[in-house]
Amino acid sequence: MHAGREHEAKSLARALIDEFDRRPLDFIAINAAGCGSHLKSYGALLADEPAWADRARAFAGKVRDVNELLAAMPPRATRHPLSLRVAYHDACHLAHAQGIRAQPRALLRAIPGLALLEIPDGDQCCGSAGTYNLTEPQASEAIGARKVENVMSTGAQLLATANAGCTLQIQKLLRARGATLPAAHPIEILDAAIRGVPLQCLGGGIGIIPGKT
Repeated sequence: MHAGREHEAKSLARALIDEFDRRPLDFIAINAAGCGSHLKSYGALLADEPAWADRARAFAGKVRDVNELLAAMPPRATRHPLSLRVAYHDACHLAHAQGIRAQPRALLRAIPGLALLEIPDGDQCCGSAGTYNLTEPQASEAIGARKVENVMSTGAQLLATANAGCTLQIQKLLRARGATLPAAHPIEILDAAIRGVPLQCLGGGIGIIPGKT
């Protein structure tokens, strides 16, 4: 759908709805912001198809970003300390398209010892933007360069973001300038805190262990 191939997108949407309709589900949890944003739009995508419109709306109504789903539930598992400075990047498809900003921050702030850092001009896109980094690479890199500058200015030890495209874009631009900043999904960080195990990060750098830097 990002590439404008609507006919194929609709075909894939029908197949996915058909597959999930076979199971009695309350929620469908998505861990990638771009995917979640698109799945929540299935009602609009198939609104002009009488055989699918109601099913598409029902499907979309069950979709939750994983941060959204977990933040709505009271915490039960113990969070082990993570002595760590974490910069949280708002993925556009999560913050703008889905309006999910507070939930991932709340999950991270609930981890003892974790210092959550805000990135200057945090609403600014990283330049990935679906397939924009493929179709407009020069503009994408210019946008991303500003994002990387702002991320690095926080002095964070770890970047948290809930979209794979953002993670890959920022990591690419960091490598281009010879810089390293490990990255992880907020749920990966939460998982490490709950299980009390080392956090494996994309991008190399420090191996983060609960309670240590």
